Amino acid sequence: MPQLPADLGAQVAAAIAEDLGRGDVTAALVPAAQRVHGRVITREAAVLCGRAWADETFRRLDPSVTLKWSAQDGDMLAAGATLFEIEGPARPVLTGERTALNFLQLLSATATATRAYVDAVAGTRCRILDTRKTIPGLRTAQKYAVRCGGADNLRMGLYDQVLIKENHIAAAGSITAAIRAARATVPPVRIEVEVENARELEEALAAAPDVIMMDEFTREDMRAAVALRDARGAEVKLEASGGVTLENVRDIAATGVDYISVGSITKHVRAVDLSMRLDFN
Repeated sequence: MPQLPADLGAQVAAAIAEDLGRGDVTAALVPAAQRVHGRVITREAAVLCGRAWADETFRRLDPSVTLKWSAQDGDMLAAGATLFEIEGPARPVLTGERTALNFLQLLSATATATRAYVDAVAGTRCRILDTRKTIPGLRTAQKYAVRCGGADNLRMGLYDQVLIKENHIAAAGSITAAIRAARATVPPVRIEVEVENARELEEALAAAPDVIMMDEFTREDMRAAVALRDARGAEVKLEASGGVTLENVRDIAATGVDYISVGSITKHVRAVDLSMRLDFN
């Protein structure tokens, strides 16, 4: 199980605050002593993700609300499957329903989209990576969901890896100069550079970053890049980026690249269809 984000509690607190405001004026119509039992189901096949966010939502509203889970994060669920059963005072259950489901439907959607790409390249040596194209304020949550889906995180933010792109190269004067400057970073971090053609690839290989990202390369050019890297015995990893879809991702992986980065698994997700069904005692 991937490690949960350190800011999970803050994410839940912010989500509750934006929804609850001065108080749930609709839940106040329900008698304070009313209790409820229910369950959450998925109306479509999905990879479950977001258990801890749902747990934290109801814990913050009322610790007496109990959730009994039927699956773990990362499990594939069939349509109609139960995620969890819930029991407790009706007011906090009703108040927390939407916040909990919002987290679950988004994170499960991210994990589900990720799993589709991971399954598509199964049997190759290639790994799927995410990007920084995430929902503001929920990056660590979506990055966690990506890991639950079986892929890897490229980087968490601007602080934990150097990624040299076109504007950085222009400002530094060259790929070589940009990589040289990056090596002076304290503490040392992983260095990646984006290249757009064969000439830039040659220069990047000579400068020896940790990873070279090939942006919008053709399949033929990717295969040539892999062959050149291998012929030189370079230890640099090669990453493909741009124009990646479920339909072509396996063909890209077959070129021999080490990584394929896919922005759509975090920015183009469609929420999983979940439903909470309640019985009032």
